[in-house]
Amino acid sequence: MIEQSAPKLKAPRNSCDCHIHIYDASYPTAKTARVLPPPASVEQYLAARKNLGIERTIVVQPSAYGTDNSLLLKSMGQIGQGARGIVVLDDTVTNAELDRMHKLGVRGIRFFMLGGAPLPIELMEPMAARVAPFGWTVNFQADGRQLADFEALLKRLPTTITIDHVGKFLEPVEPDHVGFKALLRLIDTGKVWYKLAAPYETSKVGPPFYDDVGRLAKILAKHAPERGLWASNWPHPNAAERTPQDAWMLDMLLDWVPDEKTRTRILVDNPAKLYGY
Repeated sequence: MIEQSAPKLKAPRNSCDCHIHIYDASYPTAKTARVLPPPASVEQYLAARKNLGIERTIVVQPSAYGTDNSLLLKSMGQIGQGARGIVVLDDTVTNAELDRMHKLGVRGIRFFMLGGAPLPIELMEPMAARVAPFGWTVNFQADGRQLADFEALLKRLPTTITIDHVGKFLEPVEPDHVGFKALLRLIDTGKVWYKLAAPYETSKVGPPFYDDVGRLAKILAKHAPERGLWASNWPHPNAAERTPQDAWMLDMLLDWVPDEKTRTRILVDNPAKLYGY
């Protein structure tokens, strides 16, 4: 891990980091996994979280572990009361297991539709129906340029939906791109949330504010501040060139969301509502 600087932005009390991963080489990877990032422990994350002044965390199941959520559940327990989880499940899961996971703090299922996807898209609608009674969200990640192709399916889901990483446009697009317009329409349904996170995965401009991704983030934050979320995406497993400073991931909000009240909404109020804090 690189030496970390302190952020300029002082996170308000009960701020939530809405997307992080934990990796442990002692856990088996799924047959579908393409890459296993280097180990990244709960202890290392808690040090990063302390540096950022964050108190709540959403642990997201990495694609590398498929439907084996055991490391995620263990990590949530180690993080403690401020942790919630997003798991990967197929249709073999029992209702009793869903109930057990809910009591442990799980609040959603993930459908990752890029390289190494552990589940087919055809499972998303039936699985959304299974978890809807628990009030869970569907965490969706795909190439944002294809969001128009997924739009009808996402609108049919009986759950809330979170769209990762400013839409995850694998090539930064213009605001009038069909994929970005689809994202705005999805948000306008009132049940779709977006994450301001991980611009380094797709930006061609780079730090500190990743302006080609940032201009899309600014539009989202103005369009629907009531459904914006923030995440560090620690430990930054898909950083294209160099691992970014954690502080950059928080401080970019000073540029993307200059209004302090809106930042507090995105850091505190919105995740509290979505994830049941």
